[in-house]
Amino acid sequence: MEFDNTIPIYVQVIQQIKREMIRGELPPGEKMPSARDLALRYQINPNTANRIYKELEAEQLVFTKRGLGTYVTEDRAVLIQIREEITAKQLQEFVAQMKELGFSKEELLEHVAKEYER
Repeated sequence: MEFDNTIPIYVQVIQQIKREMIRGELPPGEKMPSARDLALRYQINPNTANRIYKELEAEQLVFTKRGLGTYVTEDRAVLIQIREEITAKQLQEFVAQMKELGFSKEELLEHVAKEYER
């Protein structure tokens, strides 16, 4: 994974993990890699990996079983909520950019439909 220097690394890794959860690559109840393995996978500091898990746990996307590891939440409603939040944010940014370029709603929808069909 290539990191964007304008966004903290831990935030970028969290975003990647959320995408993997939403796509089902990390299904509910799946055991997450250890913090050490996560650090190796993303080539990050182990303290950053620990912070990532703390943040994901605060958002109730993972839970820890003492001595057994960290697991993806089994609460599908939480995953659906995260999917909706990501969708809303990306759509807001995209629509704002297209409005700034002067696209009308109809033009925008036409372009989105064409692109979706590709």
